[in-house]
Amino acid sequence: MSEEQQVVVVGAGPTGLLTALGLAQQGIEVTVVERAPGLQDAPRAIVYHWSTLDGLDRLGLFEAARTAGFFKQDYAYRVRRTGEIVEYGLQPLAGRVKHPYNLHLGQGALARIILDEVEKFPNARVLWRHELIGVSQDESGAELRLRSDTGETSLRAAWVVGADGARSAVRGALGLGFDGMTWPERFVAANIRFPDDREGWAQSTFYVDEKYGAIIAKIDESCEHGLWRYTYMEDAALPAETVTERLPGFLAQVFGEDVMERIELDAISPYRMHQRSASTYRAGRVLLAGDAAHATNPCGGLGLTMGLFDAYALIETLGAVVVKGVDDSVLTRYADARRTAFVDKASPRATSNKQLIFHSGDSAKLDQDLEIFRRMGREPELAAEVLYFTKTLESPSLLAR
Repeated sequence: MSEEQQVVVVGAGPTGLLTALGLAQQGIEVTVVERAPGLQDAPRAIVYHWSTLDGLDRLGLFEAARTAGFFKQDYAYRVRRTGEIVEYGLQPLAGRVKHPYNLHLGQGALARIILDEVEKFPNARVLWRHELIGVSQDESGAELRLRSDTGETSLRAAWVVGADGARSAVRGALGLGFDGMTWPERFVAANIRFPDDREGWAQSTFYVDEKYGAIIAKIDESCEHGLWRYTYMEDAALPAETVTERLPGFLAQVFGEDVMERIELDAISPYRMHQRSASTYRAGRVLLAGDAAHATNPCGGLGLTMGLFDAYALIETLGAVVVKGVDDSVLTRYADARRTAFVDKASPRATSNKQLIFHSGDSAKLDQDLEIFRRMGREPELAAEVLYFTKTLESPSLLAR
């Protein structure tokens, strides 16, 4: 016999854990299934846009996240070819929104904060080292076949949330398409300890260049040499296993040979990046969220932003279905709204960001693209309007319709 649960969440990343926490807070019995032995801490997302912080606040996570990370307001585009530095910040949001700043915090650190809260609930649990190998469903629920160190087991749940990443086993088991494209380049995310007293470098800097373009963002300010994320691209034909050997050459081109002796590599992760979306985010009793539903390049920090907004919407809608008996058509509205937000807004913006930072060979177009950011530094009203974009990626309440 299969063990019964109200909800099973597949994937113990921030999106999956956040969804589980929000459901557990409503008294729902929820099990998180994760094939890894524990939380993963490879270099990934580090920036949480101001618009996502209200949701962390609602779930009781904001103070812990604030303590573990730090607030940031400054941005800069730094053009290698011309030396121009275009600076702007989030200050124009002050007085307009509750949290007029971004939070910088490693994705693994946020996952740990969420997991610590999940573990406080007797109606929630995490099954580590459990790999999903099959999904079947009927009108009343779904059956998950799992493989663990002790053999094969199964769980049955009224609802399943697939939040198991871009290579989602849930999405694969359902036979859903993952439409879009894979970028030809390899992305490399490196965490480096680096002196942070350099004049003219914002805590989030977009280094604009066709060859040495990079996204440089501060992660941690708890030590003398702060921890920074340096994300760049390289030819995917180069061997991934020797990426560490090539890293110093990239860093020297950006920061100069004189600082290389003060740089220490903390972690590095080469990966391929996509612009893809599942064909649907709902298949019967199964819902997709986070990278299992959509995958984007990291330019602009919109990947986990979308995952958090998925979780907030699922917490509301799935919670209402399970606890209040709301008609499950609201989950179809969830699926449609979140897919539209990604396909029509997040993915095009991330693609545009990538083009600006890494493919800026046309000087006239670059000058035109940068003008909006120059104006943002001079015109607070315009800056506030542009900065509000990430809030439009959040779905308004789907219960009020």
